[in-house]
Amino acid sequence: MAHLLERYGPWALVAGASEGIGEAFARALAGEGFHLVLIARRAAVLESLARELRDATGVQVECVRLDLAASDLAPRFDELARDRDIGLVVYNAALSIRAPFLETSLEDHQRMLEVNARGPLTAAHVFGRRLAARGGGGIILLSSLTAFWGSAWLATYGATKAFNLSLGEALAHELGERGVDVLVSCAGATTTPGFNRATAGRRPPAAMTPDAVARESLAALANRGAFVPGRLNRFLQQLLTRALPREIAIRMMASHTKRLLAP
Repeated sequence: MAHLLERYGPWALVAGASEGIGEAFARALAGEGFHLVLIARRAAVLESLARELRDATGVQVECVRLDLAASDLAPRFDELARDRDIGLVVYNAALSIRAPFLETSLEDHQRMLEVNARGPLTAAHVFGRRLAARGGGGIILLSSLTAFWGSAWLATYGATKAFNLSLGEALAHELGERGVDVLVSCAGATTTPGFNRATAGRRPPAAMTPDAVARESLAALANRGAFVPGRLNRFLQQLLTRALPREIAIRMMASHTKRLLAP
């Protein structure tokens, strides 16, 4: 963490910064001295966070209200990069719908594809070209433990996270040769507002804090490639992908997720 600003500064962009892991990234980066571009749909929440970060750290914070499913996402990203030396990009935004596949509208499935897959692809391409020309920088794509196996009741969400995992691992090699560090952070259960709402009144699984996910991911960025925050999560990922037959791992995760659907 000590050399983040020197390696990736002076500006960082965080997409999906209004709460949870994205907010934690914004706080951690401001604490390290980065100027910030924060993106989310809820302008009032972003402005409140921006005021707090400016007052606490003295960094510049710019807020951009943007729907990451918008058709003009590429030119919007290009516009943001044009007048700022953005050296670090964090794409955290994601839409997650925990429900049976056929009971979720096709429109909602398609929106998950737009936000969770087309969004990070667009960010990686627009900012990746600039960082490669710059000769250095970093990109963090937020994936999930659901990326490692088919996730029943989270089918489309898990599929988009698998896309991000594959994309990020490939770019870690390609862009790494041009001085750009790419990390795919495959977070497990995290105490975000969405997680807390989903587990309200239930016994939740062991979970990390958003701050811990953000800080571990930032510390691992220079290592490039796939990264699973949290020792327990790393153990579970290894167990479910290497020690158990894939069918059993999928069945175990499906059973766990289905319990969260019960009234």
